[in-house]
Amino acid sequence: MTVTTPHQRTTIPTPSRPAPDADTTRWAELTEAVREAGRYTTRAEAERVTRIVLSALGGHVTGDERVALARSLPREAARVIASQIPATHPLTAREFVESVATRIEGSTPATARWDVSSVLSVLANWVGDPLTTRLLTQLPPGYALLFGRADLAPTE
Repeated sequence: MTVTTPHQRTTIPTPSRPAPDADTTRWAELTEAVREAGRYTTRAEAERVTRIVLSALGGHVTGDERVALARSLPREAARVIASQIPATHPLTAREFVESVATRIEGSTPATARWDVSSVLSVLANWVGDPLTTRLLTQLPPGYALLFGRADLAPTE
């Protein structure tokens, strides 16, 4: 009588990347939308521009709107917004763009306006019209165009 035993195979675990969590996926989706809107060649470039613009915006949005904005964004973007000290003097839209230009190496006011508009128009779509309207009422006149909206009010 022959006794046979089943052949047991030992599986050796192979190192793999952990599955991305939902928030990491949301950050990737946000920066990919910015990459497409701004026609950036790489996602890394879109991420860099997104962080810079959100950082600049974070100092100009306060109170309930700042909290609502942070809650509606991926955790990484919310951190960038929330980590900024509120500005003591609100910048006009032009001054805002110029401040972003100083943060991006090789940037001009024209390229900075493109960068700002690329990020803020995606942001407006991401957070929706009601919150975008609340943000715009908190900012000085002239920001609507940066968020991809018609601005019928005169700018300063």
